[in-house]
Amino acid sequence: MLGFQPPAIGDEEIVAVTETLRSGWLTTGPSAARLEERMQAFLEAEHVLALASGTAALHLSLVALGVGPGDEVITTPITWPATANVIVHTGATPVFVDVREDDLNIDPARAAEAVTERTKAVLPVDLAGQPADLDPLLELGLPVVEDAAHAAESVYRGRKVGSIADATCFSLYATKNIAAGEGGLIATNRADVAGAVQDLRQMRRGDGSVYDIPVPGYKANLSDVLAAIALCQLDKVDKHREIRVRQFAMYDEALAALDGITPLARDERDVHALHLYIVRIDPESAGATRDEYQRALREENIATSIHFLPVHKLTWYRERLRDQAPLPVAERAGDEILSLPLSPAHSDDDISDVIAALHRVHERFNA
Repeated sequence: MLGFQPPAIGDEEIVAVTETLRSGWLTTGPSAARLEERMQAFLEAEHVLALASGTAALHLSLVALGVGPGDEVITTPITWPATANVIVHTGATPVFVDVREDDLNIDPARAAEAVTERTKAVLPVDLAGQPADLDPLLELGLPVVEDAAHAAESVYRGRKVGSIADATCFSLYATKNIAAGEGGLIATNRADVAGAVQDLRQMRRGDGSVYDIPVPGYKANLSDVLAAIALCQLDKVDKHREIRVRQFAMYDEALAALDGITPLARDERDVHALHLYIVRIDPESAGATRDEYQRALREENIATSIHFLPVHKLTWYRERLRDQAPLPVAERAGDEILSLPLSPAHSDDDISDVIAALHRVHERFNA
């Protein structure tokens, strides 16, 4: 089986972990601080805080901005459920609005229509590495918490993702472009947000054994073991990007010959992080449904994934948000999208194998 998105781990990461273990720093320490400093420069942000996960980064960003019971947060349904779950964790209500047809990012026009007196924030997602259209969202005059889990290297209209929104949240999960296994980051230019997150992520300690708790915070700090891995991955980010650029180009060329299989749009004004290669499979012109293609590719020993099923159609949200209006673009896309294998750990031959299998499956379905 050709794996969907295996991490690209080398001897450098192994050495870094070993050195960290020998240093005695298993929890938050100098490596986490160094990661924050380096990511601050990389993202061109005034503050970067390391956390236990991307989910924790989203949650604490909302809490830092004062989101709580009775509030509403506008977000996209095409995302991993964590994006919506953190809104629920604050006691607020997620308000799902439809996405754009071309890139499946949140539609700013639909977001504007959803604003009420209860709206406390907007939470867009940079799907697959394509930045959400941030300027019209910021013009709404509400705090923007950007889910940039896919977008470590993204640039929106000449500005680094991480330097634009009130808080931008990144993931260091095993499949991400900077993969530590687990972990997350918050980038912000707002000192008040950074200070609030600092208090929320871990008990603030004083000198010696004296400590104080300014707020009832969470246990959401990043360990030095994971930070050491992330620092190695940051060293390789440009090299890994070159590999993904080549893989995207191979897919683009191959898909041009396959009716009914179309990649998501990438805006030429922006820098796409190339985190996922997502296609839409139109059953009428491709000869079969997305699910049939996924099963057929698995029979060819090719692992794929789905990014994502619409969150508002999942059981917990479907049962509780009964007045949710239909979101036709997201719902149709949820039946059509399929992510193809993509990783710096894959060779060109691996991607060629995926393409060959996809051509065989397409030919069978259209025989």
